[in-house]
Parts: sequence; structure tokens; C-alpha cells
Amino acid sequence: MSSFLVSLIVCGFIFGGALFGMLLRYLLPEHHLSSETKDVVKLGAGLIGTMAALVLGLLVGSAKSSYDTQKNEVIDLAAGVVMLDRTLAHFGPEAKPARESLRAAANGAVERLWNTPAPGQGGKATPLTQQAGDTLYDQLHALAPQTDAQRAANSEANSIFSSMFRTRLLLFAQSGSSLSMPLLFVMTFWLSAVFTSFGLFAPRNATVVATLLASAISVSGAVFLILEMDRPFSGMIQISSAPLKHAIEQLGR
Repeated sequence: MSSFLVSLIVCGFIFGGALFGMLLRYLLPEHHLSSETKDVVKLGAGLIGTMAALVLGLLVGSAKSSYDTQKNEVIDLAAGVVMLDRTLAHFGPEAKPARESLRAAANGAVERLWNTPAPGQGGKATPLTQQAGDTLYDQLHALAPQTDAQRAANSEANSIFSSMFRTRLLLFAQSGSSLSMPLLFVMTFWLSAVFTSFGLFAPRNATVVATLLASAISVSGAVFLILEMDRPFSGMIQISSAPLKHAIEQLGR
């Protein structure tokens, strides 16, 4: 389900809660709307609103932190691709097959990260990407350095590859959604309850309805941002593939 559709459903539930509260006001007996009752409802709504605000803030902060982490990992991977290619270039012509495998592995990573994986794949690498990575690993360890310069280049290449391999696995593992849907359901229920209390004691006029609708849209907008940042390789707010594609363009030079 898309982030926009989920946030739209959340907005419907929240605003629906406000409308339900306004309807409930005319169905309840008068003694249920006394000032004492209003005070108790305000206290309950304040408590629920505080919990919902805390959870919403934590979810936004967590999604933003995860988004920034994966963005930095993409940049690190792009830098590692270029560094490994230049290191292999200094090793000599014997490393040309490894450089070609590096290009194939980088292209496979772009395809895997910025395209929807097949059902059941989750955060695993595609066979093409995995095969290219394994081939590159074997080719790096098959290099036979003859001089001190080649031995230094070989050691550095293996170190860069190990770092890149770890970063690639982290990206694949983090590519799925980490947001707990039950938590989202509970938070939506809390917000709906708070808006029900708003509508319960609010006058029925266009200004109040418009204000409640704008507030519901704002809250669902926060949910939309959380869902979008939780899926950083798809949707409207996705991590750019430009650093990795630019790195691929530099290979072989």
C-alpha cells in the first residue's frame, strides 16, 4: 500500500473522529455535557494527545535518522567503487577482469536498490548482483602481486572491497520497511479519540470544520513523511541514485 493512500486513510479516521464527536454532542443527554464532564474529557484528551505527540515525534526522528544513515551509506558505497577501481588500475592490466566485475556489481546494486524486489526476496541481493560480487571477490584474491607496489595495491583493494561489501549488505538489509503497522494503528486510534473530544464540545460551523480538517491533514502529513522516509529507495522522498551512477561513469578511466 502506498504512503499516500495510508496517510489518506489515517486522515479519514482522524477527521471522521472529529465529525463523530460533533454528532455525538447532539445525541448525548444534556447532563453528559456539563462543565465537570468537559473537564474530565479535556484531561483524558490531553493525556492521549501527549502520548500520541511523543510517539509521532519519535517515529519522525527515527525515520529521518534511518533515511540519513542509508543516504550516507550510498555515498560511501559510491566512493568505495571509485577508490577500488583506481586501486585496481594502479595494480596493472592483470586487474582488468576485476574492474569489469566491479562495474557489473555496481550496476546490479543500482538495479536492486532502486527497483521493487520480487515477492519473497526481502532485503536479499538479486542473483545477478550476488554473482557479480562473488566473482569480484574471487578475482581479487586470485591476483598475484609481483612487486611491492602491487602488493600494497592488492592489500588496499581487499580492504576497500571488504568495507564496500559490508555497506552493500547493510543497504540491502535496510531496504525493507521497519515501521510497525500495529504501532501506526494504535497511534491513529489515539489521534481519532483526541479529535473526537475536539468535536464533542466544538460548535457546528464551517470555521470549526475547516480547522479540524486542516489539523487532520497536518497530522496525516506527518504520517506520510514517516512512511516515505521509511522506504528511502522508492516513493516521492527517495534517496538519489546519482552518486552511485556517477561513480559507475568514472569506472575504467
